[in-house]
Amino acid sequence: MRIVSLLPSATEIICQVGLGEYIVGVSHECDYPSFVKELPNVTESLIPKDASSLEIDVAVRKQLSTEKAIYHLDMKVLKELKPDFIITQSLCEVCAVAEDEVLDAVCELPGDAQIINLEPMTLEDVFNTLLLVGEETNFKQQARVAVDDLKKRVESVIEITEKNIALSARPELVFLEWLDPLFNAGHWTPELIEYAGGISVLSNKHKPSTTLSWDSVVKINPDTLFIACCGYNLERTLLDMPILAKKNEWSNLKASNQNQVFVTDGNAYFSRPGPRLVDGLEIMAHALHPNVHDLPEGLLPALNYMEN
Repeated sequence: MRIVSLLPSATEIICQVGLGEYIVGVSHECDYPSFVKELPNVTESLIPKDASSLEIDVAVRKQLSTEKAIYHLDMKVLKELKPDFIITQSLCEVCAVAEDEVLDAVCELPGDAQIINLEPMTLEDVFNTLLLVGEETNFKQQARVAVDDLKKRVESVIEITEKNIALSARPELVFLEWLDPLFNAGHWTPELIEYAGGISVLSNKHKPSTTLSWDSVVKINPDTLFIACCGYNLERTLLDMPILAKKNEWSNLKASNQNQVFVTDGNAYFSRPGPRLVDGLEIMAHALHPNVHDLPEGLLPALNYMEN
């Protein structure tokens, strides 16, 4: 079996199901587990690597106004890899190669490559993508075991929240997944906030992420700000934090005054619809309620920005 993954979350799903040894090619952004960094890249980005967050946003909007995606396939490499399965998604035009381009590519490939298209909008959808990959690749049992393990971890967080954290003790939270311009995280993120013991006051649950005005944040005056930028690790996100901290009324926010501004690795734990969303849930739960939710071994806590 020869599998090509066109996005990082799919690569993580494939490996979680136990199919890592069958991956022969990945996207240029795939970086976890670490061994996939050595595999051939079958995609390329049209956005410069050194662009600022604002420049990226402008470039993405411009690109999507003329084409369907900001990534393109390297057909030469893809043909050489001769995949049996190509795993992609059509949920977000910013995150992967356009669906039409993938369909056209399959027609040019030797053999009979099968496309597995993942479109999760909720946490349950994410779990179902693992089952879908397992079903299509004859790894059903392995996928079921992986999903059961992930669900047990989620259920544990929910149970601890419900038993130990009164509604009155749950902070009103704004989750930002981009800082220039501001974006309010949607999809599965409001679910994670609820399970972790927070209240998603700008909730666009199970809907795409949306741009957000700073005035809206100031008006809400949340108890907590949680920042995990899409596609950025912690270090890259911290480079953009001064953009936020220099805004009017920043120092007057409850979140700032109460040292409840958390920053973490959005790329690893929140923006990719894969198994590490459960890690993200556990990290967030510990940040919001450290005396109730323990941080599992091997995970780094969210950074408290106001204390650093």
